[in-house]
Amino acid sequence: MQRLAKPEIILALDVDTLEKAQVLVGKLSSKIKSFKIGSQLFTASGPDAIKMVEKMGGRVFLDLKFHDIPKTVHSSIISGSSIGITVVASRATNVLKDMQQAVIPPVFMMTVHTKGGQAMLQEAARGAEEAAKKLNITKPLIVGVTRLTSDDNKDDTLEEVLKAARLAQDSGLDGVVCSALEAAKVREACGADFVIVTPGIRSSKDRLNDQKRTADVKQAIKAGSNFLVIGRPILEADDPIAKAEELLGDLNGAGN
Repeated sequence: MQRLAKPEIILALDVDTLEKAQVLVGKLSSKIKSFKIGSQLFTASGPDAIKMVEKMGGRVFLDLKFHDIPKTVHSSIISGSSIGITVVASRATNVLKDMQQAVIPPVFMMTVHTKGGQAMLQEAARGAEEAAKKLNITKPLIVGVTRLTSDDNKDDTLEEVLKAARLAQDSGLDGVVCSALEAAKVREACGADFVIVTPGIRSSKDRLNDQKRTADVKQAIKAGSNFLVIGRPILEADDPIAKAEELLGDLNGAGN
């Protein structure tokens, strides 16, 4: 598994055109290096969105929440791992010949849905391993979606998330997506090397919109999150750069 550095912010490119996404990456890539491409942008622009982020020096968290029969998910993971590799590999040809070191792919992390069951999750993990070996790339992280942060926080939410996290780990996944409200218990149950991706990050001044199980940056870091996914608080800010700097200040002030 990839060695994780300190916790970082991922900017969610939840926009409907490649042009809007490119403007955001252009403005913020000097401060944020990881960008989430979800179903909205990928449906509108496809692999071109990933190639755009890579060309501008960023890396992609491909959040398509694959949930299908095991063979289809296995193939989808391989396809996602392959996007943009020819562009990256062509720049590293001499390095690969001399050192045989793995190339870092544009897509460094992808999501599958834990509700797909163990067989599907195992095939997702196997697909990432196969792609890494075949393409000579660093294996993308595969994380399982547990419960959406727009879901109500019910009495059984924590129990469901922990059950999904253990299933993901037993199936060979690298981690899960969960809210900060469950992150500390997931960290306790699954260990220090298990990846925790936390969406729904807000500051105290931000609107919740349709998010219900939210937290601020410091709460998420304290709970053990590795990646903090932030979208609308930055995208809808009057000054997205200033908002990103504010949230990055919170991140660095949390001991990072």
